Order: sequence, then structure tokens, then C-alpha cells
Amino acid sequence: MTRSIPRQQLTDTAETVLERRYYLKDEQGKPLENWESLCRRVANAVALVDRERKDYEGLGDQFFNMIYHLDFLPNSPCLMNAGTDLGQLSACFVLPVEDSMDGIFTSIRNGALVHKTGGGTGYSFSRLRPKNSAVQSTQGVASGPLSFAAVFDVATETIKQGGKRRGANMGVLRVDHPDILEFIVAKEDQTRFTNFNFSVAITDLFMDAVRDDLEYDLVDPSNGDIVTSLRARDVFDKIIDRAWHNGEPGVLFIDAANRDNTTPQLGKFEATNPCGEQWLLPYESCNLGSINLGQYVTGGKLDRERLGQTARLAVRFLDNVIDCNRFPIPEIAEMTHKTRKVGLGIMGMHDMLIQMQLPYGSEEGRQVSADVMAFIRSEAEAASIELAALKGPFPAYDERVNKYPARRNAALTSIQPTGTVSMIADCASGCEPYFSIVMSKHVMDGDRLLMVNKHFERVAREEGFYSAELLERVASSGTVIGHVEIPVHWQDIFRTAQDISPEQHIRMQGGLQRNGVDASISKTINMPSNATVDDVRTSYMLGYELGCKGLTVYRDGSRDHQVLNTMATSADKTATVSTEGVFQKSTLPDVLSAKRYRLKDINGETIYLIVCFDEGEKPMEVFAKFPFDNRVDLKDKSTMWTTTCRLVSLALRYQIPMDEIIKQLDRSSGHMLDLPAQLGKLLKSFMAATQHGFASVCPECQGMLVFEEGCEVCRDCGYSKCS
Repeated sequence: MTRSIPRQQLTDTAETVLERRYYLKDEQGKPLENWESLCRRVANAVALVDRERKDYEGLGDQFFNMIYHLDFLPNSPCLMNAGTDLGQLSACFVLPVEDSMDGIFTSIRNGALVHKTGGGTGYSFSRLRPKNSAVQSTQGVASGPLSFAAVFDVATETIKQGGKRRGANMGVLRVDHPDILEFIVAKEDQTRFTNFNFSVAITDLFMDAVRDDLEYDLVDPSNGDIVTSLRARDVFDKIIDRAWHNGEPGVLFIDAANRDNTTPQLGKFEATNPCGEQWLLPYESCNLGSINLGQYVTGGKLDRERLGQTARLAVRFLDNVIDCNRFPIPEIAEMTHKTRKVGLGIMGMHDMLIQMQLPYGSEEGRQVSADVMAFIRSEAEAASIELAALKGPFPAYDERVNKYPARRNAALTSIQPTGTVSMIADCASGCEPYFSIVMSKHVMDGDRLLMVNKHFERVAREEGFYSAELLERVASSGTVIGHVEIPVHWQDIFRTAQDISPEQHIRMQGGLQRNGVDASISKTINMPSNATVDDVRTSYMLGYELGCKGLTVYRDGSRDHQVLNTMATSADKTATVSTEGVFQKSTLPDVLSAKRYRLKDINGETIYLIVCFDEGEKPMEVFAKFPFDNRVDLKDKSTMWTTTCRLVSLALRYQIPMDEIIKQLDRSSGHMLDLPAQLGKLLKSFMAATQHGFASVCPECQGMLVFEEGCEVCRDCGYSKCS
């Protein structure tokens, strides 16, 4: 019998996310659960592991209260699948890719099984022999890592994860692989490898060569032969240039990760999960959960005692998940049980700092955050040591090799993306600052809603500077900075991701990594649209020096506007000429996805606008369908509408920036309900204005996609391109 509990109030956004993605449903798609029953399902399933132990009685209630009251939330697969027939509760997997056809296609098969059950996979393609090298068994030549990565990408595209989550992958190639230059530019075309994040595994040797301006060797992994040598700075500059253009590839500092490998006797790290925070050995998996730090501040002070209790209970929960988990393949089950790694992370860190009145970008804010993470790590280890005494250490523990106390789990902490679970908890994601304080949300009927940060609204009302006019201006500018009504102190406290310098972002990541994170951190180093290539270079060098194990940078708007240049090289190759404005018409496939929108004409006639999208969910063609096609008196109007749609489609296919198209439509509109106005409003719904430019659009709800934690996520409905 369960005790009665106060009802947990959830936001409308949280309820929407839960209903869309988490609640169990009947055959008609109607929810069978609410938040309380979901939490009971999860808590009871995980507690059942300890049913033979003396402390079992009440453990389910402890797990329930921790989750129900939003103090701690496990990763999405656990919330979705615990207590169900599927029962796959882990989010992170790394699968090996062996240098053979059998090994490659075994990995593709295993990855499909992982995606089907709701997990994300990391692959290192570094073992594959380079393109055009000899294959003795067939007397042919190898097609290289990228050709096989394309096959993995297609396989992922065909799998919809349990009907709830998209397939997501990390593709890794070592910087000393002979195909590294091709890999670095592979995502220049953003329609390729859409189910992958790409990262270069960078070695200390390479970084030393960059620092000293030396060459380094490219090595064929199949035989250890040196194929050629390259100037390290040239390769580094190419990585930086691509990251400046669209954020990929990211960088993974593989030697830093392996220095912290807690089970070196089992092998070396080669790859991470899709968002980069979990370095895992081949066939390892990890289940994740995050403590909501915003819940532990009272009167501006952190309640360390209650936080410590939650950290210890969360370790018990995550360790139990390993034992009640149903793994996709036996090899993953075996390896996961050997090391019993868990990823206890955080969310709501910015909420904590706001309530303590500490700016995210300040030295004090960084120090407090690092101290809190170190405290969580200390409590987690104490809990794991206690569990080892109770249940035994992880099976691969070897006191001759592992120079740390016997504990239940080989790794304990990471800081992972919390895109959707932080929406449920109504807090900032992971260790990221808030992306916006006041956000304008457009809906299809033309209405506009302002979504206001709960802390800002409370402070603004208490301090007397709250007004509808101020909110409109903050939403329009994208920042609280520079509004005279807001005291300078609070402007500093409520700085968002774009208002914090890249150096401050990286120093926060470095401090958290050094002080309390076993694995790694999924975080985006946000940069303004006018950031330079040198800014990216400085960020990567600083991140390496601070001991970060990986970095993702994102320059605002860089994935939304394509630079259209052609380079003409003179015969003697001593000069280049940049020719602006040379546009190429996009070639469209035979089949495009489409959405239909029902509108009303100025005369009340029903009109349908049909928008076709490419694989990257970008509008490529527009058609109008109306009831007066065959009416003689409206023939001129029909022709005008058709011509307008054709011209807009042509502009889209020639990659004219969408804001320029909208600007022209607005100028030619004679009435809010005529076709140019309708088209302009529709195209605006695919774009969300930000301080520096335009952001991508959520394919599910047409909300704004923001880039944080190494991934594009929608803060309206919970959609994520990485999960």
C-alpha cells in the first residue's frame, strides 16, 4: 500500500512532452498513465532487483519520491521502458567496427538492434583500412571508412527507435588515419550523414606537433605502415575551418580519456556515445540519470545534506538498472556487467547559480559549480564502495591494476544531455546556461505566445521591473543585456548562452571535468555569428590545455545559412578570386516529404498550401491548391497564385536565404490574407528569430531548434536530433 503524496505540479510543456514521448498508450494512442503512475512503474521495476534484501521494504518509495518530485530523473529509455516488456533502459552504447566485411555488417546489425530499443551508438571507424588500400582476400581495393559510414547512416534511417526515439550515432576517426582529410570535410554537405555526429579523435602527439609546427605520421591501421606525413597545423586548421562553418567535426581528446580509463586491463577507449559524454569500451553500455540542482537551493544556499542523500540513492538506483536491464545483444550484457558503469550527472545547474545570485560566466560561479560536482562525485563513490561491500565490486575489478578502493561501479559520473528530461523538470539542461530568458513562440493560427523564465519572472515581479513591454523587448532582442529597467546585477545573473563568452563556456567545462566527472561532458561552446576562425582555434587549444576530453563549438546561425562561394584559381596558383553570388540549383529526388496547411482566402475560401521538404527538413518547394481552379472569373487569380508559388520554390531551390524571400513577400503583400502574406507567415514558422540570426525549425512542432549539449533540440516539444 502506497502512502498519499502531494500532487506534483508539472508545466504545460512537461505534460506535452510526457504525453508525446513517455506515457504508455493504448492501441488508439491514448495515454494509459499520468506522471504519478509513470513514476510508480519505473521506481517499482528498478527496486524489484533488491526484493531479496533486508532494505527492500520502502526502497521503491524512496526511488519514487526522488523521481516524482523531480529531484532526480533517469535517462529517457528508463522512463519509457522500465516495467514494460521491452525493458531496455540504457541510453549509451559503443560498438566495435572490425576491419572485415563480417565485422562491419555485424556492427550494423547490432546497431540496428540498439536503435530499435531506444539507445544511441558510438562507432570508431579507425580500425578500417584506408580507401584504395589492398584487400588480399579479394585481390581488390578497400572503399574506406566513409563509404561504410554511409551504410551505417542508411541503416539508421530505416529504424525508428521503439516508435519514440530517432536513431543517433557518433562516428569517430583518429587524426592519424590516412583518410582523415576526407573525414574532416565529410559533413560539408549537410544532407549527408544526417544520423551521425562526427568527431576527430585527437592525440597528444598530434597536439604537440600543432604546438611545435611539425609534421606527424598517418598510419594504416591494418598493418601499422606509415602511409604519409602531414603538417599538423594544416590538418588542425582544416578541422577548425569546418567547425567554424557548421560545428562539425567535433574533437575528442582520446589520450586524455584513456588516462582516466578505470579498467585499462580490458582495453582502450576508441569512441563515445552520440553526444560525447560517455567514453566506453567496445560493447559497453551506460545508463544515465541527472540530479536537478535547482531543487537544492533554499534561501540562496545549497542544501548539501539533502543533495548528498540524493546522490547516494541515485547511485543505488542506477546500479539496480544494470540488473533489471534487458540488453539488445549478449555481448553488451556481458561487458556491461563486467564494469557496471553508471553516469550520474546534473541538470538545472544554471537554476542553482541564479538562485544563489552567481553569474554563470564568473569565476565564483565556476568554482561553486565545480565544488558541487566534486561533492556529488565524492558521495557517489562512497555509495558505490558501500554497495561493493553489500553486493560485491564490479567483476572486472583487479586490485593489482585498479589503484582505487573496491567499488560497485567502474565509473560513476558524467554530464549528459538532458534535453527532454529537463523539460519535464522545468530547468536548464545539464551544465548549460539557459538559451533564452523570454522566448517568442509562434503558432500556426497567427497567435504569438511569450514563454518567460520562471526565475526571471519571479525576480522581475519582486524587484518591480516586470512589464509586458519589457518582456516583448527582451524576446525581440534575445537578451536581457542593455535593458535599462533591469538592474545591471540581474542582467549579469540572467546572461544566456549567447551572452557568455566562449572562454567562459570552456572554463566552466574544464572546471567541472577536473573536479568531479569520471567520463566526459556534453556541452556546446556557443559563439556569436561574427566569431572568427581564430576564436574557434583559441577555444580548442584552451579546452585541450584545461583537460577537457572533447569539445563541440557552435557559431550562431552557421547551420542555417550556406555560404555560396566559388574559388577560381589562376594558372600559376598564386592567387585566388572569390566570386560571390554564384548559386547552384538544388537537385531534388523523386520523392519528397510534404506537409499540408489549410488556410482561408480573403473571401473566406479554403486554400491549401503544400510545402515539400528535403532530407534535412528544409523547405524546397511550395504549391497552392484552391477551389477556384476552374472558375473563369478567378482564372487570373489562380494564375497569379501558381506563379508566386513557382517563384518561391525556385528561390528555395537556388538556396536564397529564407529571410530574404520572406522580406520580398512582405513587401508585395496587399492584405494580411493574400497569398504573399500567407506564404511569408508560413515560411516564418520554419524559422525562429534569435539575437544573431535564424535558427533551424523543429520538424514536429515548428518550434525553434537550439544547439546545446552537442545537439539540436526543441524546447517546445522535446524533439532532439540526437535522441
